[in-house]
Amino acid sequence: VQLVESGGGMVQPGGSLRLSCAASGDPFSMYDTAWVRQAPGKGPEWVSTIKAGGGITYYADSVKGRFTISRDNAKNTLYLQMNGLKPEDTAVYYCNLGNIWWGQGTQVTVSS
Repeated sequence: VQLVESGGGMVQPGGSLRLSCAASGDPFSMYDTAWVRQAPGKGPEWVSTIKAGGGITYYADSVKGRFTISRDNAKNTLYLQMNGLKPEDTAVYYCNLGNIWWGQGTQVTVSS
């Protein structure tokens, strides 16, 4: 299985970005998926999880109300809609499938 993230970039505070994570292979719909981020000089931080069926989601307190995780099992794709971005959201964002497979990461920078 390969996971490829996209959608990162630089945005001003208060802006929005939508991250995507495209998965190759059949297992995508069978596994829970998550977003994890790592800011410069810090350890990994779990951001959000969506269950395999897509109906149940979880968020870190730091992003609750601003980020929305979703998935399209027909397209083998995971999404993270990020609104109200803050400088502290600056990090490399990684997608994870089943706590087994990881993407290469996409950089998100929030700065004025």
